[in-house]
Parts: sequence; structure tokens; C-alpha cells
Amino acid sequence: MFTKKPEQELSDRQMSETTPFGERPPSYAKSSGPSKLVPSIIGEDLMITGNVNSKGEIQVDGEIQGDVQCGSLLLGDKSQITGCVLAEDVVVRGRVLGSIRGLRVTLQAQSHVEGDIYHQSLAIEQGAFFEGKSRRSEDPLATKTADQAATTSDKARSEQATPDTAPRAAE
Repeated sequence: MFTKKPEQELSDRQMSETTPFGERPPSYAKSSGPSKLVPSIIGEDLMITGNVNSKGEIQVDGEIQGDVQCGSLLLGDKSQITGCVLAEDVVVRGRVLGSIRGLRVTLQAQSHVEGDIYHQSLAIEQGAFFEGKSRRSEDPLATKTADQAATTSDKARSEQATPDTAPRAAE
């Protein structure tokens, strides 16, 4: 009645989901929605210099020197980010030296944040270190471009108002 045994059918499916690094477990199967993607993991021994962008979840246990933009960010105990963070959900256990923009931001007890936090909801556990400003915003993710435009226009205005300070030739 059946042409294949159930064990053989499972092994055929596992064989079709292999990578050069070995077989993927069945729970790692490809999904259609971005919410079910497996998180990208930056290990303790990895240091990235440059910006990191992802539509999914990133788990950082290493170090990033640059900006991070993703759907969801989880910073492990030994992680460090030197740059800006932009994500819907941000959970910090490690260090962030820069601003955080997120809809839901959580600073856990062992976290260390030096920078401003723009959020819709913010939770800070007892024992967390936070030095900076906390600003509630209805849409903290969208205000980043507005802040950059305001900063650029402020800078342009201040350069126009500043007199020419170049040395003049003797007459």
C-alpha cells in the first residue's frame, strides 16, 4: 500500500535541507513568514566593524562597532554595541554605547546603556545602568529620519551664521 517507509520519508526531507556545514534539524525548516525565521546569532568570539541590517531577529553575544537595524534584537550578557540601535523589540543584557530606538525596550538587571532611548514602552529592571535621556514617542522608529533632517538643517544654519574664520592675507 505504501511505497516508502515513514523513516525513509523523514530522512529524505532531512537530506533535502542540508547545508555545507551539515544537516539542519527538522525544526529549522524554511518558513513563509518573517516572524518565524531563525534568529541570526553573532557569537562571543565575533567582532563586527560596520553596520548590521536584518528584517528578522538578531541575537548578539559578541561585539558590534556600528549601527544595528533589525526587527528584534537580543543582546546577551557579554555583548557590546558601539553605535545606534533601531528595532521594534530590544532586550538588553549587555552594553550599548549609543542611542536605542524601539517600540518595546527592556533593560535587564545586568545591562549597561550609555545613550538616549526613544521608545513606546520602556522597562528597566533593578540593577540596570542607564545614563542618558528617555523619550517616549508614538513612533520612535520613524522619528530617526526626522531627527537626522533636523540635525542636518541645524548644522547648515549654524555654518551660515558663523563668520568666515579663514586667515586673511596681510594687506
